[in-house]
Amino acid sequence: MADTMQFDLVSPERSLASLEVTSVLIPGADGDLTAMPDHAPVITTLRPGVLRIDGPAGQAEYLVSGGFAEINATSLSVLAEKAMPIGEVTRAQIDEMIEEARATHEAAKETFKNEPGPVDDAAKMLADMVALGDHINV
Repeated sequence: MADTMQFDLVSPERSLASLEVTSVLIPGADGDLTAMPDHAPVITTLRPGVLRIDGPAGQAEYLVSGGFAEINATSLSVLAEKAMPIGEVTRAQIDEMIEEARATHEAAKETFKNEPGPVDDAAKMLADMVALGDHINV
């Protein structure tokens, strides 16, 4: 069993991390999961949350707003819709993300009056963003 795995985190704006890690806590859409070396192959969607990494270089945390994670035995790639190191997050950025989620929820309620699925998805995204904002507390 290997002690580390390759971890890459990218967003549309930039590559945020490319390093060896021992574990990564991922905010998966179906629940949090921890990826470690020799993990079974999995592809999952992300929900808004904090992605935590541990490795030989130490620990780091990143805010992610959604995206995908591809895990296999030797590597983990995260393609995030938005991502930034927790230390760079400002209250204004969190508030902007919450407002975007709120606008998406309102639009879904107008567009999908008799289709609860898309409205529920937008409501969940809004709730996740609000919880993330409360958790980070910047």
